[in-house]
Amino acid sequence: MPSIQKVRNWYAQSFEELTELPRPRIPNELRELLINAHRKNGNGDRNGKILVGNTENPSLAGEDYRPLARKNNLNSRRYFVLLDDNIKWSPEIYEYNKAFTRCLSIIKRRHDPVVTTVAQGINEYKHSRQRMQIDSSIQSFLDRFYMSRIGIRMLIGQHIALNLEPSRGEYVGIICTKTNVRELAQEAIENARFICEDYYGLFDAPKVQLVCKPDLNFMYVPGHLSHMLFETLKNSLRAVVETHGSMAEEFPPVKLIVAEGKEDITIKISDEGGGIPRSAIPLVWTYMYTTVQTTPSLDPDFSKSDFKAPMAGFGYGLPLSRLYARYFGGDLKLISMEGYGTDVYLHLNRLSSTSEPLP
Repeated sequence: MPSIQKVRNWYAQSFEELTELPRPRIPNELRELLINAHRKNGNGDRNGKILVGNTENPSLAGEDYRPLARKNNLNSRRYFVLLDDNIKWSPEIYEYNKAFTRCLSIIKRRHDPVVTTVAQGINEYKHSRQRMQIDSSIQSFLDRFYMSRIGIRMLIGQHIALNLEPSRGEYVGIICTKTNVRELAQEAIENARFICEDYYGLFDAPKVQLVCKPDLNFMYVPGHLSHMLFETLKNSLRAVVETHGSMAEEFPPVKLIVAEGKEDITIKISDEGGGIPRSAIPLVWTYMYTTVQTTPSLDPDFSKSDFKAPMAGFGYGLPLSRLYARYFGGDLKLISMEGYGTDVYLHLNRLSSTSEPLP
């Protein structure tokens, strides 16, 4: 499909730009220092102590938690060398890092519209084959592709933030060490209600009751959590409005409850939007499945950001949100009562005990 070829060409161009980036000229003394340091402690710390793949969480003791590498007897390979912090780097190294960061910034902007362009390609495929749904092989490919994309953009975003953006108190790159769940939930509620009012022409969208401790903080990427909350809330608000009618005088509220456990922070979003038939629940996790009668057309200029999606119609909200949750060892689950409503459970892993789920 033309849109899929366009995305493939973007990746080919980005790969070529990275591989053709001129390598820095490293002085012989520095080169020898790097090589010797790698031989000496490439797999250990400054004291030559061997490192396991993951470091145990000091707040957990006993059998509650074991590093993945130790459980599976994995040998981790490290692609960095520990050196003295006072080492003097040559100007060429600094210039190379600046050029590399600029290259990554260009690549990141180029790939901003990937999600919506692939969605357009799936539409083209469905129309050309006259199919209502995509088959399991394409579904599996998209899961792997989007999970890989989340990981790549995480790394690129982190590198750019560390090199170009000014230091922000509780942030390390794009990771916030004290992500406040209540603040992000409140922001997602306001955004989802605004887009609901705009889409249906409502004076007042269904209310959202938030139950969350004000001081609930944990380490996470705020952009990921905002995306998941916004997409799930948007689905709930839409279900409530379409079940009760946009002319209803009053809507039943959507409830957003946040619970803090030892392993997970769990967010439950409950609505009274009529629920989903049991036979249709597996379909909500498939890409481009939507209950909207006509899928909105995709403007090429729309999609400069992944987070400014329309109210409904693309069927990407839940599948992508589940991938974002799973990227850090969490999950997204859905339980529905047909004729009443739906509960969505968003599990966020707070132990940092899982590795990136590579395909």
